Amino acid sequence: MSPYTGLFHSARFVTSVAEPEQLNDAAVELLPEIAFVGRSNAGKSTAINTLTQQRQLAFASKTPGRTQMLNFFGLSSKADDGRSVTRAYLVDLPGYGFAKVDDATRSRWDTLVGGYLQSRRMLSGVVLVMDARRPLMPADHELMQWLRLRDDPVKLRLHLLLSKADQLGTMEKRRALAQVETFAADLPMPTSVQLFSALKRDGFDELQDTLGQLLGG
Repeated sequence: MSPYTGLFHSARFVTSVAEPEQLNDAAVELLPEIAFVGRSNAGKSTAINTLTQQRQLAFASKTPGRTQMLNFFGLSSKADDGRSVTRAYLVDLPGYGFAKVDDATRSRWDTLVGGYLQSRRMLSGVVLVMDARRPLMPADHELMQWLRLRDDPVKLRLHLLLSKADQLGTMEKRRALAQVETFAADLPMPTSVQLFSALKRDGFDELQDTLGQLLGG
């Protein structure tokens, strides 16, 4: 079991943000944030639920584009006096890519997600969830371009999570991992890559350890 299991088990919903201008007024403390983002139905919500071991913390829908807000989940631990203290936040970002939405809604999503990723000061890390069978799609590259536009991209940690790995054979897994690792080596921010299966719980401890270390242990 990962030493960070308790931290992620503590996750609780704090608030949602629907418009970019609401971000500065959101009821969250100035603490490190780890954002989860991915193409619609890549397995993002399932990854969050598996990480926190809560069935419906992040709403997983079979309908692409169902999540349309930034959802903040607080992570807490016990202080020396026994009080529960919030240490960081997980942020579930709207899915992107092939969601069947109108142009105005898509533009609002781009502004909300892109603005958050490009300028959010408390953003410490980003978990980009990609279907291991179809990694590095055009929409994934577009999202990473927002990260490149940050004033300090080298201070941001990017973790590329290749989900649904149980649907690949051994050699296919190796090829997918090698492909994404080669791509990651040229990114301006420190980047890690792993295979993950929520169904089989493969990579579960690795994900908790990676994010726990990112938050400073």
